[in-house]
Amino acid sequence: MIGWRRLVERIGERITAIVGVLVLVYMCIPVVVVVAMSFNAPPSRNVYRFGTFTWDNWTGLCAPEGLCPALLRSVEIGLLATLGATVLGTLMAFALVRHRFAGRAALNLLVFLPMASPEVVMGSSLLALFVAAGLGGKLGFWTVLIAHIMFCLSFVVVTVKARLAGMDTRLEEAAMDLYADRWRTFWLVTFPQVFPGILGAALLSFSLSFDDFIITNLNAGTTTTFPMFVWGAAKRWVPMQVNVVGTLMFLVSLLIVLGAELDRRRSERLRARP
Repeated sequence: MIGWRRLVERIGERITAIVGVLVLVYMCIPVVVVVAMSFNAPPSRNVYRFGTFTWDNWTGLCAPEGLCPALLRSVEIGLLATLGATVLGTLMAFALVRHRFAGRAALNLLVFLPMASPEVVMGSSLLALFVAAGLGGKLGFWTVLIAHIMFCLSFVVVTVKARLAGMDTRLEEAAMDLYADRWRTFWLVTFPQVFPGILGAALLSFSLSFDDFIITNLNAGTTTTFPMFVWGAAKRWVPMQVNVVGTLMFLVSLLIVLGAELDRRRSERLRARP
């Protein structure tokens, strides 16, 4: 009986490992295609397949008209939305986890509503709000920024809340027992522990903001972001420089993740030293 149980467990482990590898390969295929296409010179605009190898897409990144302005605008909106959502979301997370106040349970529920709502519903709701506020004829950069902060806020709150909920408060109590005030305790004990969660929330916010199309399209007016440029260009042909941008974003994200992982391992080694 024990032998059969071990056999079943081993088969289950092998199947799990195989499925995990297949899922990983499935997730990596789009990335490989994007990287390969960034070096592609297609035989014609109407054929989206690999033709010949070229560096022209990298050296002529701004060759397609409107690509670089749209890219810079997306980066600008993404950074500002990330900053606003991260600051506000972190403060909200601390309030929800560390404090008790009237309406706390209702606020916890409301935080999840933007995440559960379809983007078209949220985008149209924000559009109605801007029109009611008299901004119907002034849609543009600032309305897009406000919209991005609002839908990124929930993701930041949930991410930082999860980090705070898993923290050991005894370290903070020990710091205050050693006569550290609340300010020094926060910056020397609490903030280093919660920072990985804040960094993850910020990266997620930037990714969501940079990649968003539906909410942006409904509230952008005449402003064009990078996803809107790609959508418009796809009606005619997709410039290969779009794949260069995708490759660059992937490399930047990979470097940030690797840097954070190396820093985490270095910190663990330092703590492990006698």
